[in-house]
Amino acid sequence: MATATSFAKLNENWNAEPNAPEPVVRVDGADLILEFGLNAWQFPQFSEGQRGYIRFRDTWRYRVGIVNDEGWDRGQCRFSSVAPAWGEFYEVSGDLKLSNLPDDWLLITPDPKRGVRHFLFYFRDEEFECDVVSWEFHPDDGGAA
Repeated sequence: MATATSFAKLNENWNAEPNAPEPVVRVDGADLILEFGLNAWQFPQFSEGQRGYIRFRDTWRYRVGIVNDEGWDRGQCRFSSVAPAWGEFYEVSGDLKLSNLPDDWLLITPDPKRGVRHFLFYFRDEEFECDVVSWEFHPDDGGAA
């Protein structure tokens, strides 16, 4: 019996810029760095144009899909009918809907490490997914992530 898909929203007190987040993915050894514009309108602790970084540790695989909010509303994403909302960062557990898994994943390591978890971030015009051990968010303060 499959467990239900569960979503834990992780971006409390921060989020990506809703109109032009311009996400960029970089590989740093076994880590993955996701960079994006921060939402300074909703979260005044950030300045306009400020970037945020999520460092994903011990990455197994990741993908950047092309589903946008309209496609999500039309059911074109495998989590469309179950994800709580578009434009958020989640840890997904339970049923990952692997039968509908896209085949555009990029491997960082050939096998998953113990304790790997699944993360999903919906941006304006794309979705980001990865399987990693842990993550940490940092706003850009002028230094490198």
